[in-house]
Amino acid sequence: MLKLTNVSAGYGSGDVIKNINLSIEPGCNLSIIGPNGCGKSTLLKVMAGILPYRGEITLDGQPLNRMKRGQIAGKIAMLSQISPLTFSYTVYDTVMMGRYRHSNTLLGAPTAKDKEVVANCLQAVEMLEVGDRDITKLSGGQLQRVFLARTLAQEPDIILLDEPTNHLDLKYQIELIDYLKNHQASRSIIGVLHDINQAMRLSENFLILKNGQELAHGRNILTDELLNTAYGIDVAAYMRETLARWLR
Repeated sequence: MLKLTNVSAGYGSGDVIKNINLSIEPGCNLSIIGPNGCGKSTLLKVMAGILPYRGEITLDGQPLNRMKRGQIAGKIAMLSQISPLTFSYTVYDTVMMGRYRHSNTLLGAPTAKDKEVVANCLQAVEMLEVGDRDITKLSGGQLQRVFLARTLAQEPDIILLDEPTNHLDLKYQIELIDYLKNHQASRSIIGVLHDINQAMRLSENFLILKNGQELAHGRNILTDELLNTAYGIDVAAYMRETLARWLR
């Protein structure tokens, strides 16, 4: 279980998130939504153990800030937006990097289990046949699918999603969310998603942030009034208007 108690964090002298309280049980999905700049990505970085914080975070009962990076990587993986590539590896080798935490030595050769897991993950994202291709030659959508496979190969207990569908076309946006849900077992998925429809597809549990603070948290909590307060516009009316166009 991942538990946050009165957690605040930021950059420099200012807090971006303030007094966040949250518990994530095994197998529980959570969608984090809110306007730009409200602290969604900052919160994920704190959960991943890559940003200092005040307050308390425990992961399976252990204080997160006392755990080594390897220990955290054994339980939490993050899939983020695509950033510019500074390295050139094959698709296969990139996904194999997700098996690093399972190796007993720094340069240990992949085991039969490692190779099996990598092949299964590549097959799941329909990239097995291009395993020898240089990742710098891939489209944005293909590259994100490779990074998803790498995340899955890590076999984490918790997957953090930071706007992972930005470079995917609609088909793969839907497939990514559905794949994670259908293959999660006891894994927890915590997703930051700008698209409210995708957020609803991922989970019925929501954390809504505004100005770095919790506006609302719970199951099936989305209402017209709450969304209006969070985003400052009539979100539900906009979505209904769009749907009406399809139904003409």
